[in-house]
Amino acid sequence: MEALDRDTLLFFSGHERALATYRALEEVLYRTFPLVNKRVQKTQITFFQRHVFACVSFARVKRKAELPEGYLTLTLGLPCPLDSPRIALRVEAYPGRWTHHFVLKGPEELDEEMQDWIEAAYAFAGRK
Repeated sequence: MEALDRDTLLFFSGHERALATYRALEEVLYRTFPLVNKRVQKTQITFFQRHVFACVSFARVKRKAELPEGYLTLTLGLPCPLDSPRIALRVEAYPGRWTHHFVLKGPEELDEEMQDWIEAAYAFAGRK
């Protein structure tokens, strides 16, 4: 696995326990979408092709007491609402665009179901 760039390492400063989850997510994204782009910002890391399809952050989308140690919030944009207990927060950002926030507690959460949702978000962003 490639070394993380300086900006990504700075983003995880103070959140080192979430790095394993992030590295697993990044590996899935680059393996599935070889031409994906990444932008590291102060509060989130954004993945996009022409349009954003996924973001990671440390957003508190649940009560603090419900957030596991070393969590990472994954946000996906989809054309319709998903119905799953894995969703921490779901918002219709505007008609026909649903933002779904997932709290990832470890790399094992990047299972086939999650990868299907990531692929759907990528396809949705590509249709804009």
